[in-house]
Amino acid sequence: MNKFMKSCFPFSFFRRLFFSSLEEFKVVVLGCGGGPLETNVSGYLLAKKTAENFIAIDAGSLLSGIYLAHQKKSFQDIKKDEESPYGFEGQILRDRIKAYVISHAHLDHVAGLVLNAPVDTKKPIFALPPTIDYLRDYLFNGKIWPNFGSEGVEPCIGQYRYERLSLKQMAAIPETGLSVEPFELSHPEGYPSTAFLIESSGLYLAYLGDTASDAMGSQKHLQTLWQALAPLLRQKKLRGLFIECSYAEHHPGQTVEGHLDPSYLMRELRALAALVNPARPKKGLKHLKIVITHIKDPFVTGCCIRAQIRKELEKANDLGVEWIFARQGEKLYF
Repeated sequence: MNKFMKSCFPFSFFRRLFFSSLEEFKVVVLGCGGGPLETNVSGYLLAKKTAENFIAIDAGSLLSGIYLAHQKKSFQDIKKDEESPYGFEGQILRDRIKAYVISHAHLDHVAGLVLNAPVDTKKPIFALPPTIDYLRDYLFNGKIWPNFGSEGVEPCIGQYRYERLSLKQMAAIPETGLSVEPFELSHPEGYPSTAFLIESSGLYLAYLGDTASDAMGSQKHLQTLWQALAPLLRQKKLRGLFIECSYAEHHPGQTVEGHLDPSYLMRELRALAALVNPARPKKGLKHLKIVITHIKDPFVTGCCIRAQIRKELEKANDLGVEWIFARQGEKLYF
């Protein structure tokens, strides 16, 4: 390429063009925090890049996140139904979300789902059996909230159809072209949380709900997940990883139990890297996009926990991964 072409078409342009052609997924961030701000907790809409139908992976923030994402023009590729009696945000909630995929039943992951049930449409909720049982028995139970589920106490409204996922099995999500496979996580040890491997056209994203490190207990759920992800990374089929980092290291008044901080997160990523490339583990995850989720704000004066976690992770990053600190309302491509 001559000097003129180089000046007109810099390498970065071709790099963006090349990688955009490989993108398979889009993710709209409805909520990425871990509390206590109730309007920004875990909730993500995921779809094939060119599709208009989504799955909601967790739904702590839901309609509030949809409104903010619309303000940030993250739904520009979605056509508005001019004949619908509902506004655009209502159409996204009712018509474009085809299923909920829930990692666990803690409120910061399901509050939006519960509160918006009265204005939602019929659709399935996919989760591991314990999560379904907790939703049925402790939220949609006629006492905390009316029973919008397909099982449980009467009257049973049946708006949400419970779909129990099975370990080591992919489940197709209707009308989305996506499939999900669940993996057990501990949050903390003994409480069920879930990681999801999402597939589309032979490419994958991994999303982890809240999780403890394997170093915190006897259960080695993350090791099992890493063993499943390692061959996908070697084959360049895993496009990104969503994982929590709730706390900074050694921050006063915060307890890491059941969650990750930068040191625990790096420990787990190094374990994954060693499985991907045993001979050269520091090359195993190079350039992998890792989205940091569930940062908890301690509301301590003069403390920006997000900036502190970013600084600690960047300092510890000996694996060459690409950290992404998602912002509520934005759209990401993978």
